[in-house]
Amino acid sequence: MILGLTPQGGVPSRASRLGCETLRGRLLRRLERPGSFTAFCTIHDPRLNIHALMISAQTARRAVWRPLWELPGRFELIVSLARRELVARYKGSVLGILWAILTPVVMIAIFTFIFAGIFGARFGARGSSWDYALYLFCGLLPWTMFQETLQHSSTTIVTHANLVKRVVFPLETLPVAQALSSLGNQMFGTLALVIATLIIHRELHVTMLWLPALVVPQLILTLGAAWLVASLGVFLRDIAQGITLVLMAWMYLTPIIYPESIVPERYRPFINANPFTALVRSYRRIFLEGVAPDWPGLAYFTACGLVLFVFGYWWFAKSRRNFADVI
Repeated sequence: MILGLTPQGGVPSRASRLGCETLRGRLLRRLERPGSFTAFCTIHDPRLNIHALMISAQTARRAVWRPLWELPGRFELIVSLARRELVARYKGSVLGILWAILTPVVMIAIFTFIFAGIFGARFGARGSSWDYALYLFCGLLPWTMFQETLQHSSTTIVTHANLVKRVVFPLETLPVAQALSSLGNQMFGTLALVIATLIIHRELHVTMLWLPALVVPQLILTLGAAWLVASLGVFLRDIAQGITLVLMAWMYLTPIIYPESIVPERYRPFINANPFTALVRSYRRIFLEGVAPDWPGLAYFTACGLVLFVFGYWWFAKSRRNFADVI
């Protein structure tokens, strides 16, 4: 921040200097944030009137959001970080990237055995155990991507402490890379879902082409949450454990392992207030039911995502200047 005092018409009086110093102090207190701000106080002494010519404070505010607008220009860096993160997750393992498919398949098998086999839970019109597995798979796909992103983002800044301390690095790209890496895992899972649907139902619905309309708002909401969690993870080292508990509770409050139809009427407003309910419902509609997404619910999800995106990035940008001091 640069703040200059420029006298006009000779040496300013003591009152003029005090007035300009007061103005300077107020600007420093109100506009101290990432970026630069330039202000000049021009003193006109004859009547002890102080005239201030200030470059708009929007310069400082724009500096907060400038890295966000520059993200598309850092696409190659983000993809490189995401690829490295994806490889690092399975480095040294025998099955490698196949774990991205094997992990959800094993989870689905366990849930299907417990809820469909033992408790008799059913999804869809056919109501078979295979249908339950497919509906469960549809619900777990977006949720697992969201969960993985937040769990890894909670420690990503601390893990890359060398980038925080030693070089000028666009830290906002780290949570983005985590999100894209998890999205890559989801795409492998989506391929497995398509193959399984073709084998079990012997047909595919053209409505699955609506998938990008679901992935875009999903990514927006996930990025906002990732920036927020990544920032909090620097100051609260327990956030990694805390976010695990929050995500576990959130998953069970989302109709993923159980159908919406079994939820008692008095609890349905709470379930519908959960934005992920609409997203999971839309995934099942396009892949298994052959109908368009739940557009009103998806609009609600998108609105929640945009709010979280803006707030999450704002919080990250506001707190990042203190990362080096804490780490």
